[in-house]
Amino acid sequence: MDWLINLFFNDVGGVAHTVLIFALAIAIGIPLGRIKIFGISLGITLVLFVGIALGQLGFRVNEGVLHFVKELGLILFVFSIGLQVGPGFFASLKKGGMLLNALAVTAVLASVVMAILFHFITKIPMYTMAGVMSGAITNTPGLGAAQQALSDTVNGIFAANAATPERIPALIEQFSGTTLADYSSAGKVIEQLSGTMGQGYACAYPLAVVGIIISLILIRVIFKISLSKEAEANQNGSSALGDSSTAITLEVQNPALVGKTMSKISELFGSREFVVSRIRRGENPPTLPTAETVLEAGDRVLVIASKANAEAITTFFGKKLDWVRDDWDNLKSTIVRRRIIVSQDKINGRTLSRLDAYTAMGVAITRINRAGVVLIATPNLRLQIGDRVNVVGEEHAVNAIEKALGNELKRLDHPHLLAVFLGIALGVILGSIPFAIPGLSQPLKLGLAGGPLIVAILLSSLGYKSHLITYTPLAANLMIREIGILFFLASVGLGAGNGFLEAVCGGGYWWVLIGFFITTIPLLLVGIIARSVFKMNYYTIMGLVAGITTDPPALAYANNVAQNEAPNVAYATVYPLTMFMRVLVAQLIILVFCA
Repeated sequence: MDWLINLFFNDVGGVAHTVLIFALAIAIGIPLGRIKIFGISLGITLVLFVGIALGQLGFRVNEGVLHFVKELGLILFVFSIGLQVGPGFFASLKKGGMLLNALAVTAVLASVVMAILFHFITKIPMYTMAGVMSGAITNTPGLGAAQQALSDTVNGIFAANAATPERIPALIEQFSGTTLADYSSAGKVIEQLSGTMGQGYACAYPLAVVGIIISLILIRVIFKISLSKEAEANQNGSSALGDSSTAITLEVQNPALVGKTMSKISELFGSREFVVSRIRRGENPPTLPTAETVLEAGDRVLVIASKANAEAITTFFGKKLDWVRDDWDNLKSTIVRRRIIVSQDKINGRTLSRLDAYTAMGVAITRINRAGVVLIATPNLRLQIGDRVNVVGEEHAVNAIEKALGNELKRLDHPHLLAVFLGIALGVILGSIPFAIPGLSQPLKLGLAGGPLIVAILLSSLGYKSHLITYTPLAANLMIREIGILFFLASVGLGAGNGFLEAVCGGGYWWVLIGFFITTIPLLLVGIIARSVFKMNYYTIMGLVAGITTDPPALAYANNVAQNEAPNVAYATVYPLTMFMRVLVAQLIILVFCA
């Protein structure tokens, strides 16, 4: 049995021991995370607490390996998030996301202000408060960024005082507020301070998940919200940020349009985006208009436009009719409507105007669904792999464009790994660039969370311009993301586990209470502003709150209540900017208060 004892406890630097401890933490944490208490579960976050328990029981992993696995897991997690939300990120900002992101930034800044206030009131060291704040907003990459900033600060102190090492304890104590047990190396100091930061995170996290749900319930109670009325309002499109387009039937009554071609009418209407997908003259069957189609008085047209432009377009054409798209579909006609998936590599980055089938074979591309955001199909819009394209036209023409675009789901099953590893490399480089800020002794870096996240968003949204294929199948993306966050959580737990109970009993219970206030007060503030000032739909507020905290359990709760896509759309709209802000401010408060 000696081999088994050595495997579990003694062979700390061994590969088998390291793999075993990580596997145990993850394998035990995943099923425990599925257990619900009062309808709420912590999900994979339980891996963090299993890691803490194993660390408390004396299981150890080599410090260098632990740090590597933690950072690699963080990179994989944030990069996969960026790949998923990136294609629709900039489009979502134009489709109503500016308001949502402004509210999200307000909540981020409010949580930072509260953390700073509690730091001065309670005298809790800021590096610990940074961990508590990250746990209170359930933001794991923020914790990683704060720990990296702390590591850079400590390494800087040791490097600057190599000739006078006796000064190091006083300098470390000055910013940490704590007399540490071991100043023999920067690594030892970083290990102790990062462990305490991880303990603060772990203490604040569980009640934070509950606090998010409580905030949503309180918003509903304060405004006496009826879920049925909110569902009806959402169905009518008052809050559907993901699809800001609408289909309207208009009758041509404007004399200025009579006798003009469709291409001329597009020029007259200026920069507003709209597509005329069908036209009916008298009792004739609907036909597909071309650029040379001449409008006559009384023509009825089906127009796809943004909701913001719908009123102006209606006035421009003449009169709105009480027809819906199904009424057009029910008319006897040779025109068919089909949704086609872009899967041909050669189409990636090509504008709609360059598609031969689109321009010559007589079809109309009306809308494009890209990562949950619906775009009006203008000629200059560039297609990306994975786009869902709505096509209208004669069946033979639709078949031709289907062949051109691909529409082969099997082709999308294979991930394009070149973009993944190239993006990670570029993200690490970007995250390592130091930005000198006046007043800070250490330069600010985007870090291993912010750099890969920004590069992933930019590559997935703009990479098509260089014909770089960044599309990743959803299943593959989820696998990369889950593996990354599981390794990160297990690493943080194992690192924080040594002395965790002692820390809680020695005053860590205050971290729990402080974390709860940092969670709930900013969310209530933003929720009240969103509802009372901007009259935002409750389901959108639920997604906004989940996105502000980057919290999957909160999103799951919102989806269970809403039973529609509004929470998912709001969550995806604010997630990238919120994640970036969380990573940035976590570093900033360490550099400002601890450097």
